[in-house]
Amino acid sequence: MSTADTASLVTFRQARRADLARIVALIADDAVAAGRTGTFGPAHVAGFEAIEASPNDELVVAELDGEVVGVMQLTFIPGIARNGATRLHVEAVRVDARLRGQGVGRRLMEHAHARGRERGCALAQLTSDKQRPEAHRFYRSLGYAQSHEGFKLAL
Repeated sequence: MSTADTASLVTFRQARRADLARIVALIADDAVAAGRTGTFGPAHVAGFEAIEASPNDELVVAELDGEVVGVMQLTFIPGIARNGATRLHVEAVRVDARLRGQGVGRRLMEHAHARGRERGCALAQLTSDKQRPEAHRFYRSLGYAQSHEGFKLAL
């Protein structure tokens, strides 16, 4: 099966509680995220329940042949800045390592952008760890500009 064929067979849907262990495994499947994601447990269930209850959050999975092969969290942020614009924030984008480079991530992001347009978002934004140069190349290939410096503070 060609790369284009694989990507074209991917479907998207809202995550279900039964997907959560697989989602955590996808997110933790690299050296940068493994330590801060932890192993599947009650904190992940609580996070899932909060996302599921929020009208401004979606946890989306990509499926191929009935298997969850990708995930992302979408947050729709209403605002005052930018003339009252709503922003689409894309978080925790992951594709199964076996399928990277086959167009699945691009399809996942196209789905995110479509959801943002459906919700009236004026722009999409995301952050990516500085230790992920491959991800940065990917996001630039989608038209994202590295326009800001991000800051974080542990609370």
